[in-house]
Amino acid sequence: MALNFPKHKCTILIILVFSFFLHGESHKFSRNLSPKSIGLKKQKLSHLHFYFHDIIDGNQPTALVVAQSAISNTSRTGFGLVVMIDDALTVGPEPSSKIVGRAQGIYASADLSEVGMLMVMNYVFVEGKYNGSTLSILGRNSVFSPARELPVVGGSGLFRFARGYALAKTHFFNLSNGDAVVEYNVYVQHY
Repeated sequence: MALNFPKHKCTILIILVFSFFLHGESHKFSRNLSPKSIGLKKQKLSHLHFYFHDIIDGNQPTALVVAQSAISNTSRTGFGLVVMIDDALTVGPEPSSKIVGRAQGIYASADLSEVGMLMVMNYVFVEGKYNGSTLSILGRNSVFSPARELPVVGGSGLFRFARGYALAKTHFFNLSNGDAVVEYNVYVQHY
């Protein structure tokens, strides 16, 4: 015994089946890609060396307090203090040295027992072949340790898909006003 569908029900069934296949393909959440399909070549390892100038005092500060907790002023670590930065990155430690970029972001005192900063920033490069490219840093900075390692978690431009680390060493710190110059050696893998 053959099934007889009315013509309009058969048309509706065909449209539903067809739309199911279209709908299923057009809303995929993820897919695997070949790195070459988006223009990625063999990875490179780059070493960048520069100085970070964190100026808190004076008439042109590059680091400003934007928030603090109820205990920031009484805490021996400044816990809860949040600072917004737009610090120069230079070739040498002198403030007059050639600017190669800016460190833009925030740091916040995130430790009750020692001075430990949560650093969230982008190195925005303005010089040479990296002009317009950025590196993103996210990590802990134990300010008074001789050397601190911060992870590179990404980047843009020539640093797209970047990963690596930034090694920070304090070059100069003014105890009376908080100004600092920090030497950075950054090792980054990128395409």
